[in-house]
Amino acid sequence: MSLPTELAHRVQAQLDPDPSRVIARLFLPGEELPNGRSRAGAVVDRVLALPEAEVEIEMARLVAEFGPRHREYPAILAQHASMVKSHTRLAPPMSPARTLLMGASFTAEYAVEGAALCNPSAVLHPDQSGLGAGQARVAISLRAIGEGHLSSIGFATAVIGPDAAWSFDERTLPATVGRCALAHWDREHLRAVLADHGPVDELAHSLLATLPESFDAAELQRAITSIHSSRQYQFGTTETIALLRKLVASAYVVTFGQDVALSEQVLMPAAAEESNGMEDARFTRFVDENGAVQYRATYTAYDGRHIEPRLLTSPDLNTFQAHRLAGPAAQNKGMALFPRKVDGRFLALCRSDGENTSMAVSTDGFIWGEPLPVQGPTASWEVLQVGNCGPPIETERGWLVLTHGVGPMRSYAIGAILLDLQDPTRVLGRLPQPLLQTLPEERDGYVPNVVYSCGGVLHEGRLWLPYGIGDARIGVMWADVDELLGAMIAGQSA
Repeated sequence: MSLPTELAHRVQAQLDPDPSRVIARLFLPGEELPNGRSRAGAVVDRVLALPEAEVEIEMARLVAEFGPRHREYPAILAQHASMVKSHTRLAPPMSPARTLLMGASFTAEYAVEGAALCNPSAVLHPDQSGLGAGQARVAISLRAIGEGHLSSIGFATAVIGPDAAWSFDERTLPATVGRCALAHWDREHLRAVLADHGPVDELAHSLLATLPESFDAAELQRAITSIHSSRQYQFGTTETIALLRKLVASAYVVTFGQDVALSEQVLMPAAAEESNGMEDARFTRFVDENGAVQYRATYTAYDGRHIEPRLLTSPDLNTFQAHRLAGPAAQNKGMALFPRKVDGRFLALCRSDGENTSMAVSTDGFIWGEPLPVQGPTASWEVLQVGNCGPPIETERGWLVLTHGVGPMRSYAIGAILLDLQDPTRVLGRLPQPLLQTLPEERDGYVPNVVYSCGGVLHEGRLWLPYGIGDARIGVMWADVDELLGAMIAGQSA
C-alpha cells in the first residue's frame, strides 16, 4: 500500500548553516586537547613585555575588526583577562588597553554552525502581534554543529500563512551567549538523580536530610561543611561529595537581554555532562491545567562518553532553566513531552531501550517512572529502530505523533502514528508507508540519507514540519491534517 504522492508538500524555504554566526569563547593555549600542557604563563609574559604603544595600536585594530561581530566585546575580553589573573598578580597594574589585549590573547571565535545545521523543532511564538489574517509566527529551535562536532541550540523564526506559505525571517547578528547562573534544586529530584547513579549511601541520605525542600549550591556547601569530622574520612565520602557537587552544578539558568532577538540567542553547553554537546531539543508549548503557558523541551546532553536526557523550561523564550531528568524512562535519547497533562500527570514519549517507542509518566515533570510500550519497529523502513520526531500534537481524533524509522543503509524516514487521547499507550492508527523520505537531491550531507525533525506545529488544518536534511541543512514541508489522518490504517500497540 502506498501513500498519496501529494500527502507531503515540500515548500521553497530552506535554512543553511551560517559560518558568520560566531561567539567569542575563552581559549587557553595548550589545553585544546585532553591532558594538554597549558602555555598560559608564557603567553601572559609576552603580552606584559609588549611596548605600550604597540599595545594601543593592536587593541584599536582588534576593536575595529572584531567589535562589530560580538555584543559587548570589551566586556568579554575583560572577563577572559580575569581568568588568567593568577599569572599577573606580581606584575605592575596593566593599562585598560593591555588588559583587553590580555583577554584577546585568551579568546577565540567559534562558529556555532561551522559544520552543520539540523533537527529543528517548531512551536507557536509567544509574540503573535503584527500579523495578517491567516498568519502565525513560529519559533524554531535548531541543532547547530560546530568545530569538533560540538552541538549547541540556536533559534530562528518564521511566519506561516496565509494558506500554504512559510517564510523564514532573517536571522540577525551577532550570535549571543546569555548570562549563566546556577539554578535551584528540589531535594527529592536530587535524590532521584543520585539513585540513577547507584545506591544512595548513608552520607548522601544525611546530607539530603539537612537540606531544605528547595536549595541551591551554596546551601549544599554549607551542609557539606557541617559534616562531623569523623565522617569526612570514611570510605566513599570524597566520591559522594564530588558527585553531589557535580550534579548540583549541572542545573543552571541562562538569561538573555531584552535587546537580544531570538534568532541571535545561542545556548552553549554549560554543565559537565553536556560538555560535548546539547543535541536535538524537542520544544513544546506546554499549557498547564490553570491555563499558564510554559515552553518546555527535552534535549540530549553528551560529555564525549555518556548521554543524559535533560530538560529546558522557559516562560518566554528569553530565560531558560536547564535541569537533569531522572528515573527509569530518562535513560536515553529522544524524550518528547506532551503539551499538557493527561489525568493530572505529565506524559512523555521515550526510547529508553534504544529501539522502541514507549510512554513515560511523571508527577513533577522531572522524575519519570518505568516506560510503557507503545510502538516497535515492524516495517522494512524501520527495522533498526523507531522513535518520535517531536512532541505529540493534539487533534480531535487523537495525539498525532510524527515518528522516525531507521532502515537498511541507516536511512532515516519520517512516519506517523495516532494515539488515544485518554490512553496514549493505545495506537489507533499508523501510516503504512513513510510520510517523508530523502529525495535524490536530499541524500548527501553531514550524515547521508537522513530526514529528521524534532517537532512540528498545526495551523489552520495543516501540519507544518521543518526537518533536517542530511544533518546539514533544513527544509520545510506541510500536510493536510485530515488527509494525513485519513491515510492511516488501524494501528496496534507494541
